[in-house]
Amino acid sequence: MHIPWRNSVDVFAQILRRHGVDQDCVTDVEATWGAFAEFLQLDIDGLDPAPDSDADGFIVQWGRRSWSDNRLILTFTRQLAIADVGERDGPYPQPELWQLDLEMAFADAADLIGLDRLDVQDTGFTFAPTGPLRATALVDTWMETQQHAPVRAAWVATPASSGLSFECVC
Repeated sequence: MHIPWRNSVDVFAQILRRHGVDQDCVTDVEATWGAFAEFLQLDIDGLDPAPDSDADGFIVQWGRRSWSDNRLILTFTRQLAIADVGERDGPYPQPELWQLDLEMAFADAADLIGLDRLDVQDTGFTFAPTGPLRATALVDTWMETQQHAPVRAAWVATPASSGLSFECVC
């Protein structure tokens, strides 16, 4: 299924609801991951077609962020390089980078101690194409998150708040 890039946030919100997840009140991180994995397998129209482009990727991030009232967070992000917007003049036209983030914030709890002090704060971006390669990358990403006890704890904790955003990051 191909979806227009501008509709991606609405499509993800629909998938979340189908998985029993309210984007503004996540109570089940594992179900949220399932919805995110399903969303990541959808092809997005309007992406940068350049062969060397990292036009469609994802990352899982964690830590403590000032923009979240300094609370601990776990974020699922899909990044898109959009071809039909951005700098089109000049010798090196550049697409705009847009990120769709589902951020879940947590109250401080004993099992989450250290989430903000791990040596790594994310899984790194993965740009595997949709289909079997992306499915494998999703399994690898999940396994990477589970290597860190505080991230595992966040995965099974109930977030204090959550929110979905879609914005240009460049």
